Amino acid sequence: MQLVSFDPLRTWDIPGVKTVKPENWAQARPHIQSADWVLFPEYEHVNRLVYGHQKRIFPSPSTYHLGYDKAEMTSAFEAVAPACVPYTLVLPATPSNIEAIWDELPLPFVAKDIRNARGKGVFLIQNRADWLAYAQAHGRVILYAQEYLPITRDVRVVYVGDQVLTAYWRIAPEGGFHNNVAQGGHISFEDVPSEALDLTHFVAQALRINHAGFDIAFVDKQPYLLEFNMRFGNQALREQNIRLGTHIYAYLHANT
Repeated sequence: MQLVSFDPLRTWDIPGVKTVKPENWAQARPHIQSADWVLFPEYEHVNRLVYGHQKRIFPSPSTYHLGYDKAEMTSAFEAVAPACVPYTLVLPATPSNIEAIWDELPLPFVAKDIRNARGKGVFLIQNRADWLAYAQAHGRVILYAQEYLPITRDVRVVYVGDQVLTAYWRIAPEGGFHNNVAQGGHISFEDVPSEALDLTHFVAQALRINHAGFDIAFVDKQPYLLEFNMRFGNQALREQNIRLGTHIYAYLHANT
């Protein structure tokens, strides 16, 4: 296989990879044209590669397109697993919609930036001042508001290729709102519900997602899809001595 990668940190242990810097796109065109797969391109190159050059990319186009925008992601979740999606309102950021969401959702509720990760851009709305600060933020185009789930932890399920690699609890620090490890949360591999793995596999297959960390909350044993991140952290994989590149290479080889 001929492989070209735009992300050396995620593909360093994949054999035979030609690494290219995104800014050197023009010089790398011959390598791209002859590649069997292009790995981890920048988002702005995805359509050019897939539709212009007819190249296979990893992660998949749907992983990129849905992972780029939480509004689109939630809409896709609702299409394939509606019972597992928290009640969510996604509306243009107009004065009337600001009031409509305020009237609709009970406090507290959660507001999100549609393009962010690692726990950034997720806000606990506890009063009207919180809501207006979020809604009227400079450049806000879309309002994303979601019912609050009373949890102190969620399950991160790492899905690569067509299988679950690992799953673990992400536990918020005492008094904290965010479960993300990047925001001070810690991880536990104990007693992870099998329902989280089953739901992840079903959704990933349905939406053709092949490289993602899915976040799943549980309330009264009911699983809820929160989001997925295409570029997930590797701490848990390192702790379990899981070599991501080995699994990526096996998937690429099986699908070439």
